[in-house]
Amino acid sequence: MSESGHSQPGMYGPGRRRRRRMEPGLVGNLNLSGYGRERDYIPRDRDPCGRDCSDDPPGFMMQKVPIILAKPPAERSKQAPAAAPPAAPMEKPIVLMKSRDEGKGLPATEAPSQAPAAAAKVEKEGQRPTQPVYQIQNRGMGASAPGSMLDPVAGQAKLLPPDRMKHSIKLVDDQMNWCDSAIEFLLDQTDVLVVGVLGLQGTGKSTMMSLLSANVPEEDQRSYVFRAQSQEMKERAGNQTSGIDFFITQERIIFLDTQPVLSPAILDHLINNDRKLPPEYNLPHTYVEMQSLQIAAFLFTVCHVVIVVQDWFTDLNLYRFLQTAEMLKPSTPSPSHESSSSGGDNGSEYYPQVVFLQNKAKREDFCPRNLKQMHSVIDKLMMHSHLRYKGTLSMLDCNVFPGLPHSFLECEVNLFLIPCMDTDNDEAISRASTGVPLFSMLPGYKGHPSFQSLINKLRSQIMSMSRPQLSHTILTEKNWFHYAARIWDGVKKSSALAEYSRLLG
Repeated sequence: MSESGHSQPGMYGPGRRRRRRMEPGLVGNLNLSGYGRERDYIPRDRDPCGRDCSDDPPGFMMQKVPIILAKPPAERSKQAPAAAPPAAPMEKPIVLMKSRDEGKGLPATEAPSQAPAAAAKVEKEGQRPTQPVYQIQNRGMGASAPGSMLDPVAGQAKLLPPDRMKHSIKLVDDQMNWCDSAIEFLLDQTDVLVVGVLGLQGTGKSTMMSLLSANVPEEDQRSYVFRAQSQEMKERAGNQTSGIDFFITQERIIFLDTQPVLSPAILDHLINNDRKLPPEYNLPHTYVEMQSLQIAAFLFTVCHVVIVVQDWFTDLNLYRFLQTAEMLKPSTPSPSHESSSSGGDNGSEYYPQVVFLQNKAKREDFCPRNLKQMHSVIDKLMMHSHLRYKGTLSMLDCNVFPGLPHSFLECEVNLFLIPCMDTDNDEAISRASTGVPLFSMLPGYKGHPSFQSLINKLRSQIMSMSRPQLSHTILTEKNWFHYAARIWDGVKKSSALAEYSRLLG
């Protein structure tokens, strides 16, 4: 107690009894070790020097009692769950999203400093302390400049899909020159599938490519993305496609339609119009064959899948042509893990997957016995080829022949049968003209699924094929375009093709 009658600050804590001032004469009558003294003793605050802050005489020394700052075991067991709650199970993370209005006008340097503060605030308030907290920031076009406004229009422009192609464009024109107009439809992404087609004149190459890419059989053929052969062109025995046509779908699949190989219409046009041949070619038929070989060698180099279309089984000259184009194709190193599916292990060259499409197939072609013979013939003709003509497509996997086991075809190749497109319509018209009862309008037995069903099955199998690297590096769509342009230039200047042309005379 001070002289003024007030207690000194810090001397007596709240809830503690104030100790009476002891007289010097009463010290001998106190029992400092008895039971009652232990019960009435209440610890007091001590000053930093370790002595009692009282007015005791300087010569008096009080016995110091140890102070244990701990609660009884009974109280500790009761209050332990409240003091330290168990960790809650991990739930969904808390995402702190900043509204678009709040993000405007703030410098980009302030955004990182706000993220830890927001996370610390959540931790301090005790809201799900065990959950991770993320801060999503808007990375706009003007984030690099402090104080710049975010442009939502420019940000959305990056997310817009590319323009959809409505019709094919030229990749190689009728003069065998490269065209650069296709690059504006390409993107900088690597998930792309390139599908090319080869076949003789009038086999239905353009029609099949249109149905596989963007059209359905019910549409008018004049609206197909690849222009099909018109009736007038059929009567003149001419060819509709010249050079190489290009089309890319929204699924980023590139389709390349080509002019017919070994075409008599092109040869007739050269002879009757007195077109001047290049100086390295002496005869028109040699020039036509070399054009076909250049296109085939080009497709074997830049395509993942090459579809060989034929409308009857089978032309031996077509298989000789394919093997010649394989021999003359440019050398393209591929990744070491790639190998041909025809049995050999050749990791130094890239070879595409070849699909033999039997168009305008008849009912007897779908007979299991005839199907087995067709597979056997193709396998023997392509026995020494490195092209991947086996193991990537099967009609048995798409339930065309239910109940037929895989062991039925001893040497299964990539063969697919497509019936005539006009079969269903002609049959319906003939039934309606005869005036038969209504129940007879039901579809009759045809020996094979419908044309539309088989087209859908073929499309699904082609789109699900593997997409190996075409070169030793991964190519984007635009990189593929430049790579294809370089390959086409190399094919036209190939010394192997020039030597082969010289041997043909």
